[in-house]
Amino acid sequence: MTIEPSKGQLQIRDSDQMGMLVVAPAGCGKSEALALRVQGMLRRGVASGARRILVATFSNRAKDNIRERLRSYLTTAELRDKVTVINFHGLSARLYRSHAAAIGLDPAWTLPENDWVREQCQRSGLNFGQSAAVDKVLQRIKQDPVNDAEVLRLVEADGNPDALEIEKLRVREKQLTYDDLPRAAELILARKQVADLYRSHFAAVVVDEFQDLTPQQLRIINQIGDGRTTYAGDLAQGIYGFTGAKPEEVYARIANEVGDVVELTESHRSSPTVLAAVNALVPLTKGTVLTCAAPHTWPSGGLAAKAGHRTAASEAAWVVKLAKAILSYAPTQRIGVISRIGSRRRFLDAAFAAESGLEIHRWDDGVLDTATARRVKAVLASMDVRAVLAADDSIEFLRDFAEFHQIQDPADRMALADALGWVLELLTQGLTPVEISKRIRVGDNSTLLTKAGVHLLSGHAGKGQQFDWVVVVGLEEGNVPFFEAKSEEALLEEARVLSVMMSRARHGLVLTYAAEVPALNGRVFAKDPSRFLTAGLRATLTDTAGLVQWFQTASWAEIATR
Repeated sequence: MTIEPSKGQLQIRDSDQMGMLVVAPAGCGKSEALALRVQGMLRRGVASGARRILVATFSNRAKDNIRERLRSYLTTAELRDKVTVINFHGLSARLYRSHAAAIGLDPAWTLPENDWVREQCQRSGLNFGQSAAVDKVLQRIKQDPVNDAEVLRLVEADGNPDALEIEKLRVREKQLTYDDLPRAAELILARKQVADLYRSHFAAVVVDEFQDLTPQQLRIINQIGDGRTTYAGDLAQGIYGFTGAKPEEVYARIANEVGDVVELTESHRSSPTVLAAVNALVPLTKGTVLTCAAPHTWPSGGLAAKAGHRTAASEAAWVVKLAKAILSYAPTQRIGVISRIGSRRRFLDAAFAAESGLEIHRWDDGVLDTATARRVKAVLASMDVRAVLAADDSIEFLRDFAEFHQIQDPADRMALADALGWVLELLTQGLTPVEISKRIRVGDNSTLLTKAGVHLLSGHAGKGQQFDWVVVVGLEEGNVPFFEAKSEEALLEEARVLSVMMSRARHGLVLTYAAEVPALNGRVFAKDPSRFLTAGLRATLTDTAGLVQWFQTASWAEIATR
């Protein structure tokens, strides 16, 4: 089903500028605009003959989303014959398989089917800090177009012996990781004849979520579609610096490349009151002030509130009561309870787990397909935990137990590998097989996108999603912003994480914080409210008394159906 395009979306569709930047904050119709952009280019004959338009995304979910939007505007033949929708890892894998030999690489090397580096860190018995250090070293070095020999030299010079051993093992086993794929793709595209082939094949390129690009990924796109690329996204949603993304640097390069910039500033997602709170963060995020596309259609105008608590436990109990009240009025709606990090959310996890009659979805649990769930539950039902944890190679022990190596289908192998890694992680945290089995859900990731009830998740997991109600918990110094964020760049990204969490909300937004929060070791720390709770943001938020009054007078029958 199509909707009436906005003036900005029509401008994006009809512009004959091949290079374009679309600034589109959350809820402003970005996916629709990109589908219209592709439609406009095809109608103008941009991809004539055998040429195609390349649409690059960052995830399978985003790939499916844009493909679904394209079906509303293109014929089946156009989508099949004229458009290639692919995520960045898929694009890099295609380049590697087809052209690795052109630069002396072996195309038969194993493509990544899970987080191989993390798996080797687990096998080596490295703790969280050691594993993070290994990942950081390898990621940083592989962001540049260097060959395997140079990678080894640079890792050795860095002085991290764990990273060096893991990289040597990777080369011996002829294994590619998710950091190796784009590195190889850039090296391949440095060959003029290969780059010319792709430039000739793809008449134009569309990139979804430009703010998540690493400089390396931007260079890959430029090799294929320099001056012929449409970039869409929003700086205020640039929250993946830990993966190598450089939003400001990428934005500056794109601005110098494109010939047209279009801003979409009308939000179709959030109520006017929620938008006022999100807009109050613009001075911190360097984002865009948004207006509500249809303010009169939001029953009671929406809600934005703050609630301070003495302890993290009392905060959790209050949030449970709030969720039960919302669902009593609007039982089919979705409530996102979001924390900057999972450990700060543990009080909420425990409080909701103690409740009966509430539909709870924990986003960091595995959502497994039927066959994988059956296999993992069988393993959990008969495993000897002590034997697993005492094994020289706990991952291989689990894989043998689950008969992993008898599975031939790559997708099934990937699903089981991820699931067994998740099981091992929970076992090392002290959970029992019975507790883990209870946390397994059967379905696919779309289950999380449609189910009513309470959704427990972290800030990064919620990006790209929306909930009828959002409760951002743990808004204290040390959590938001995270205590490790010291630089101006890091603090900017932390403000953007908060903005992303808040902008998931449709009808209502509640920000909570506690004065006393226990650490993982049990020691209780006094906490101050986050510095991001500025006077400007506080002015948009009602207190708990105002929240209660709003609940008592709100048009719940209308809210429940909007």
